[in-house]
Amino acid sequence: MLLLIPVIIYILYTAHDIYSFGNRDEIVLADAAIILGAEVWDNQPSPVFRERINHGIWLYHNGYVDYLILTGGVGGGNVFSDAFIAREFAIREGVSADRLLLEEHSTITQENISYAAQIVAENNLSTVIIVSDPLHMRRGMLMAENYGLNAYSSPTPTSRYQSLRTRLPFLARETFLLIGYRLLNFAK
Repeated sequence: MLLLIPVIIYILYTAHDIYSFGNRDEIVLADAAIILGAEVWDNQPSPVFRERINHGIWLYHNGYVDYLILTGGVGGGNVFSDAFIAREFAIREGVSADRLLLEEHSTITQENISYAAQIVAENNLSTVIIVSDPLHMRRGMLMAENYGLNAYSSPTPTSRYQSLRTRLPFLARETFLLIGYRLLNFAK
C-alpha cells in the first residue's frame, strides 16, 4: 500500500502539470506554426481540429508566423489527409497556398511532430509555435523538444473541451499518455 502513494502522487503531479501548462501561451514571432492534427469528418475538419486550424490562421494573419505546417495523414474511411483538408480550410480563410506546408503521413501526435520536424529542417526554418488544445500542449511540447525543435507553446483559446464532463476524460487520457511517453523515453 505504501508503494502506491508515490505512484498516486506522480499521477496527480502529472495531471496538474498538464493542466497548468495548457494555460501557458508563449506567443512569439516564429518561422512557422505546427498545427497538430485531429479528426476529419465528411471532408471537413472536426470541431477540435477546426479550432486548432483557426488559431494557426490567426497567428498567420497577425504576423506571428510565416508558414503553417498542417499535420495529419488519411484517417479511416477518408479519401483526403487531415493536412489536405486543413489546407483547403486555411486557403478559404485567406492563407496563401505557398505558405502552407503539409505533413500527410502521421496518425498519432508523435508522428505529427516527427514528420513536421523533417519539414522544418527541409525548409530551413528555425523556430516554430506548436498549436493544439490546452490539455494536449504539455505532451506535444515535450515531443517537440525531444525532436530538437526550437518550439514555443500556443494553445487554442477556444478549445471544444470546456465542461468538466469533457475536460476530465481528456485530462485523464493525456495523463496516461504523457506518463507512458516519459516511461518509453526513460527506457531508451
